[in-house]
Amino acid sequence: MIWLVFVIPLGFWLLSGLRVIQQYEAGVIFRLGRFAETKRAGLNWIVPLMDRMVKVDLRTVTRDVPPQDVITRDNVSLKVSAVIYFRVIDAEKAIIQVENFLYATSQLSQTTLRSTLGKLELDDLLAQREKINKELQMVLDQHTEPWGIKVTAVEVKQLDLPPEMQRAMARQAEAERERRAKVIAAEGEYQAAEKLGMAADVIDAHPAALHAEKASTTIFPVPIDLIASFMTQQLPRERLEATARAP
Repeated sequence: MIWLVFVIPLGFWLLSGLRVIQQYEAGVIFRLGRFAETKRAGLNWIVPLMDRMVKVDLRTVTRDVPPQDVITRDNVSLKVSAVIYFRVIDAEKAIIQVENFLYATSQLSQTTLRSTLGKLELDDLLAQREKINKELQMVLDQHTEPWGIKVTAVEVKQLDLPPEMQRAMARQAEAERERRAKVIAAEGEYQAAEKLGMAADVIDAHPAALHAEKASTTIFPVPIDLIASFMTQQLPRERLEATARAP
């Protein structure tokens, strides 16, 4: 009986110290309030009544950054939302260095989004999305490194422009499309005129090419400007010949 009195409480005491840590977790052990060690996945034992274990999830965490009011360098006001991907690489720092690393990282991402995008102009913000994502990731990673947090990616998800700015951009896009259409039409006319000019040069160099049989008629679609220039070259020649024949 005396043996059972000691063995049974000892067994319960030993069993109460067993802890199971999942593969994607780490256990930070505090002994009498001081950091003792970090335990990995599997069955672990801590000293009951003396140790306290805090589990930390080591998987990649995805957090939406709520829409932020941003004023660009060219004074355009818009709302920007993003998504951030990060994970804990040092469980000890994530628990000791910051009170709530999830909340702290989320708040830091919001302020960083506003400050970084506020340095850019609207055109750069729309055209250089990949570069901006990398810059945001680098800035956040530098700030979260002391917390044992690794920011793996940041993606700007949505840009909400004011209605008047959307209308202005639509008008600009329409004007750009019209400009391209006019350029293409002008290039086509230039190429056609160039081909006709080459045909006129061939006719001028080989007049016999215009002769045709009596039963057939050949029509060349030559622009009137080229005919006028050809006639102006021929008329002075005919006038000289007529003056030479005159008594």
